[in-house]
Amino acid sequence: MTIQEYLSSLRGKTAAVLGIGVSNTPLIELLCRNGVQVIACDKKSREDLGERAKQLEALGAHLQLGEGYLDYLRADVVFRTPGMRPDVPALLEAKARGSIVTSEMEIFFEVCPCTIIGVTGSDGKTTTTSIIAEMLRAAGKTVHLIGGCDVAAELDARRAIAQGTKLALAI
Repeated sequence: MTIQEYLSSLRGKTAAVLGIGVSNTPLIELLCRNGVQVIACDKKSREDLGERAKQLEALGAHLQLGEGYLDYLRADVVFRTPGMRPDVPALLEAKARGSIVTSEMEIFFEVCPCTIIGVTGSDGKTTTTSIIAEMLRAAGKTVHLIGGCDVAAELDARRAIAQGTKLALAI
């Protein structure tokens, strides 16, 4: 399945995106631009989000903010933020009601047609990923270099990463 096919499968459906931060804002924008009804959820207040709240609402996202941001979580698909454990009670309840609980990275792994070389850890991911990408380029490979927070933005910009290429990804 390609990213375009995945986005088409979500058209007209509701997606809740948990966390309105650096990593999920491009995902919210991508979903909104592709006809998905988005509920953007965050513990922060409207004031804390500032301009970002206005920008997302202008795209058509409905905001669910504050301490009870996970209450009444109703969506066809729920994208959890990278730091949220999958066993949070609200996620388990959503899953029991029939929601698909996933993450941006999980979907990326499903739709990416090329070999992914993922680098994890708390320090040195960007440097290590860059070195891997340069080594592959030196070996004559076509390489895409993506930081973990840039997945939706990169997919949206490129629309396709060709089969047979390599992807160095900081996760």
